[in-house]
Amino acid sequence: MKIALVPLDERPVNTGLPRAVGAVAGVEVVLPDAGLLPVQRDAGDVAGLATWLEGVAPDADAVCVCLDTLLYGGLIAARTTDDATAAVLARLATLERVREAAPGVPVDAVSLVMRASNSYSDGEEPLYWSQYGKELHALGGALQHLFEEPTVAYDDAVASLERAVPADVRADFERRRLRNHQVNLSCLDLLSRGVVDTLFVTADDTAPYAAGTLEQRWLAHWARALPLAGTFLMHPGADEVGAILVARALVRSSGRPVRVRIAASRVEELGVVPAYENVPLVQSAQRQVLAAGCDVVEEGEDLVIVLHPAHPGRLSWSLGAGDVDPDVETDVAARTAALVRALLAEGKTVALADVRYTNGSDPRLVDDLAGDGSFLQLAAYGGWNTAGNTLGSVVALAVAQIVGRRAGTVDDDERLRQLLHRAVEDRGYQAGARDQVRLAAGLPDHGTLYRDDDEAAAEEQAAKLLGDYLAALDPEGRFTLTGVRYPWHRTFEIDFELRATAGAAR
Repeated sequence: MKIALVPLDERPVNTGLPRAVGAVAGVEVVLPDAGLLPVQRDAGDVAGLATWLEGVAPDADAVCVCLDTLLYGGLIAARTTDDATAAVLARLATLERVREAAPGVPVDAVSLVMRASNSYSDGEEPLYWSQYGKELHALGGALQHLFEEPTVAYDDAVASLERAVPADVRADFERRRLRNHQVNLSCLDLLSRGVVDTLFVTADDTAPYAAGTLEQRWLAHWARALPLAGTFLMHPGADEVGAILVARALVRSSGRPVRVRIAASRVEELGVVPAYENVPLVQSAQRQVLAAGCDVVEEGEDLVIVLHPAHPGRLSWSLGAGDVDPDVETDVAARTAALVRALLAEGKTVALADVRYTNGSDPRLVDDLAGDGSFLQLAAYGGWNTAGNTLGSVVALAVAQIVGRRAGTVDDDERLRQLLHRAVEDRGYQAGARDQVRLAAGLPDHGTLYRDDDEAAAEEQAAKLLGDYLAALDPEGRFTLTGVRYPWHRTFEIDFELRATAGAAR
């Protein structure tokens, strides 16, 4: 089986993780040459990507497309480029040509609702975000309130925010949002006409009241009104979408449903809306499972996804999540660990989505499970960035294992590699070494590494700390950490390889 993927951008989580999902199941995932993909703020080659996709589709068993890359040149480019709406919409014709050239090949696509991050960071936004970012985010939320609950107070809030942001800035931003919304409406038309088999419209860095949340509600109206020929889903997430698309292709090709049960130590804790998201955790988890082509069940499952619930204070580990009530946090971690152990003892296939905090694991939970070897029995683990990112990657890797087992092609070494990779990155780095590296370099939270020698020193320090963590987690030394780097030259995300150690017991 060969799956062709146009990824969301060039970062390892959007290129390496989908490949890893395929590798766990023993399947090849092919991507465009790196020269066609974006490089941070520099857009990818949209014409070259279209040519590549049209050429590879007829020989593929499934086509997975992140439309932000195909249409704009990448995730950041979708927010920052000045391409005219008509030019962007014209690029959708690539999917028409793919359908014509490969009529029997399933085509699954994902498009994002344009975000409005609640920050003054312009690293991934139009440059005026450094001055007006939080006001533009608040304006979207106030407009949604005004649309749904028209009152004088909300009208005044909108007017105040509009005065706070220059008219030309507001106009530029809203035109970008309008372009994005028109694209998403056109994608719904493609789904209605059977040009694509699946369409996801996901949202990253959002909130219950935000411009993107309102736009998703408008899209939901048209999804109900149109006679859709395929599957349409909306849920929080972004960087996990490539992995989920690959998992969906795997499940479809297997011809058998994968039944997934969602579990937690206390069901009532799943009603919390995680940070940067706009729906309760349980709803987000269910939609990620459905997006992977699986069935949500209450019994008779093939896989149990255990959710370590989001903290109601919406805290990020890297921004002081350690300042919570330690007794409460220890109790929550102990309850989740006990549930995981009980399920493993029953012989269940268990994956763990650790969404207690954003941007890092819950160290109490991971250290507890690692202490007696329970962690290494998991089918998959994740505890990185947003809840949607974690959920999607955990679901995708675990489902790939189920499909691979059924086909007799599962790669257990790759499963272990990915399990260790996530632990080293999410626990060892994001909830451990990251702050040490950042503080040693005197950097703020996202930690842009401005000089080559700063970056080299950070890489060296991180490699030492993460190597020590891996050695403690994998005392048999089955894998060696190498190739530590900062793909976007900031401490917010890290990349490395875990290479199989020659001669080590498997």
